[in-house]
Amino acid sequence: MADKKRILVGMSGGIDSSAVCIMLQEEGYEVIGVTLRTWDLPNTPPIPQYIEDASQLADKLGIKHYVADVRERFKDTIVKYFIDEYLKGRTPNPCVMCNPIIKERVLCEWADKMGCDYIATGHYCQIEERNGNLYIVAGEDVTKDQSYFLWKLPQDILRRMKFPLGGFTKQQVRDYLAQKGFEAKSQGGESMEICFIESDYRDFLRRHCPDIDSKIGPGIFVNNNGATLGKHKGYPYYTIGQRKGLEIALGYPAYVLRINAEKNTVVLGGVDDLKAGYMLLEDYNIADFEELQGVENLRVRIRYRSKPILCKVFKIDDKNLVVKFLEEASAITPGQSAVFYDDKRVLGGAFIASQKGIQKIIIENKIN
Repeated sequence: MADKKRILVGMSGGIDSSAVCIMLQEEGYEVIGVTLRTWDLPNTPPIPQYIEDASQLADKLGIKHYVADVRERFKDTIVKYFIDEYLKGRTPNPCVMCNPIIKERVLCEWADKMGCDYIATGHYCQIEERNGNLYIVAGEDVTKDQSYFLWKLPQDILRRMKFPLGGFTKQQVRDYLAQKGFEAKSQGGESMEICFIESDYRDFLRRHCPDIDSKIGPGIFVNNNGATLGKHKGYPYYTIGQRKGLEIALGYPAYVLRINAEKNTVVLGGVDDLKAGYMLLEDYNIADFEELQGVENLRVRIRYRSKPILCKVFKIDDKNLVVKFLEEASAITPGQSAVFYDDKRVLGGAFIASQKGIQKIIIENKIN
């Protein structure tokens, strides 16, 4: 049986996971640190700096530290998914996929090897149990809250997780580290939004799909009626709601409304054309669907940091949901996550599907 007072911490070498290690030690846990090596950016040294940083902290705290090299696994799953989604004309959510498939899953595997019941990370969120199910709850620091990215975590992983930073603000965590004698660490910078993208995702696509431009090539901008407006560089280089970088002058602010990968066309229109009354979702993860439907002020967040939108949700089948927006919604982006909230509690989420055929689904299911 695993040791109840032994816990595995995912150590990134940064501010948050460093604070987690110290907090848990103070609570009496035997902390074991594991740093995941998922991806090497160009010009990465043989031992990346974040691994050096994590190792040095472990030495100072007197804890065991290991490196889990999951680069091949990460490339074959998360990076492949990221590229494939853009090639399908969708906008991927790599962090949402990485948490259950790589990060927390690998930490659980190492916890089993090390005899740890629990794993801990530096996410700014909390966990709540209700009616036998565990739920992610948004962190106290709304500017750092990461609950949006964790909706896909299954119950078996949630039951092993601890989020020591959920009740703190980022500044409080910085102050805590400084008070514990880690002044330099407390002043460290923030991590990258997507760990394997150094600058522009388009450059990444070209580097890892060298034939993307010859295979796909330039396409056509069209309007809502299908009339040609001009040429574009290829549909993978655009995303729904995009305004900048279109390199086309239409006499009014133009936005990407839809992407057709089969025809290599990108539909442009005005800002009002982005508005939507309904949204089709797929591949959902909902702990208790009856509870979700019974929430009086159910809200859905359709991209990270966007304002949650009042809504109703309807189950179509075991794969698809339809959301009816009760407030203004805009730029519904296939591939992104839609995450449902009851105040600060995450009730579940799903991926935004292609919206093609949604009107027929609404009529057939008598949704109003």
